[in-house]
Amino acid sequence: MQQSAVPELAHTHTRPIHWLATATALAGVVALSSLLQPDSATAAQASGPESKTAPAAAPPTTTGVDFPLQCGPVKAVVQRKATGDLDGDGRPETVAVVHCDAPMGTPPDGVYVLTQAEDTTQPRVVATLVDPKDRKTVTTVAVRDGAVFASLLGYSTADVPSCCPDVKADAKWQWKNGAFLRSTPAGAHSV
Repeated sequence: MQQSAVPELAHTHTRPIHWLATATALAGVVALSSLLQPDSATAAQASGPESKTAPAAAPPTTTGVDFPLQCGPVKAVVQRKATGDLDGDGRPETVAVVHCDAPMGTPPDGVYVLTQAEDTTQPRVVATLVDPKDRKTVTTVAVRDGAVFASLLGYSTADVPSCCPDVKADAKWQWKNGAFLRSTPAGAHSV
């Protein structure tokens, strides 16, 4: 029998100690890399006429707004909100979905548009898109391309229990000629 010129190498047969050594080495590399991070990047804008832009106006907040909603002993709660420039004046508006904080059931939502004049700090309600008296629940709201989009759940008749809305509709409101006009967005389906 002839013996090989190359002796058997230890690494050709893996044993648990090899896996443990590999895992320990990897853990050390990960720990070391978390300590050695590059410095934070800093950027400076060039000074000159091209960098002098007016700061963007902040959208109106919903805090402290007196929504036109009758809640009795419970308070009004802002469930959802979206912001964007709805009237093209360069200042954002806020669309707020609000309902009474009822301890039971599903209270109907109201959808309100808030604006804030440049010289004031208090936002105000300027439009009601969905009145709570209409018994609608708003599942989504968004502002895109200067329009408000919402998905609404409602009832086909007054006999349908409040727990179980049976009508779904998508709605779009666009500011035109001094008022918000409601339409059905393209591609929307009602159930």
